[in-house]
Amino acid sequence: MLLIPAIDLKDGHCVRLKQGAMDDATVFSEEPAAMARHWIAQGARRLHLVDLNGAFAGKPKNEPAIKAILKEVGDEIPVQLGGGIRDLDTIERCLDDGISYVIIGTAAVKNPGFLHDACGAFPGHIIVGLDAKEGKVAVDGWSKMTGHDVIDLAKKFEDYGVEAIIYTDIGRDGMMSGVNVDATVKLAQALRIPVIASGGIASIKDVKDLCAVQDEGIMGAITGRAIYEGKLDFQKAQAEADKLSGR
Repeated sequence: MLLIPAIDLKDGHCVRLKQGAMDDATVFSEEPAAMARHWIAQGARRLHLVDLNGAFAGKPKNEPAIKAILKEVGDEIPVQLGGGIRDLDTIERCLDDGISYVIIGTAAVKNPGFLHDACGAFPGHIIVGLDAKEGKVAVDGWSKMTGHDVIDLAKKFEDYGVEAIIYTDIGRDGMMSGVNVDATVKLAQALRIPVIASGGIASIKDVKDLCAVQDEGIMGAITGRAIYEGKLDFQKAQAEADKLSGR
């Protein structure tokens, strides 16, 4: 079980939002590259970057901060990036810059043809982020609910050749109310590709709960606010996950 620190970027700073609200951001660092180095030092084996401005604008907006992080990380660990990635040229540029996995969210739901093309052009590098509430998918920075069932969409995208699904329970993200294990397991059981859990991880108990079901197809979990506010000790949590995973 991989614990993946989130570095959410807004106006060049590392922040966390509550339930995706851009006007409810807490700035945790004005040096995102230094934050990336910190998590690597704590034992992170992958980083999760989100360009929050990009997610709302529909195109990347934090490229200087992202490039600074990539320069700091080098080839040490993979970095995945989401937020405002809506065309093949942007994907190519991200991969050329050193991003390992590109996360497509809203564009995958609104324009499945684009996702299909992306999987064909960049096999092994495309992850889909599905944000859902009560089993239904949300888009546009969580501002709009759709009628799409999250499992049905994930199965369709699996057939396209995506590498993994990041599943976020948007009712819990940034609220530290505990991860929605049941919904995450239900999705993972329906797929052959791995699922990465996201949203609500608050304590070592959540890590243990996910480790207990990882064999259902859950490869990792993204964690943000809890590790920034010190509610979850990242280094200890990853060590515990490794122990429970038999590493």
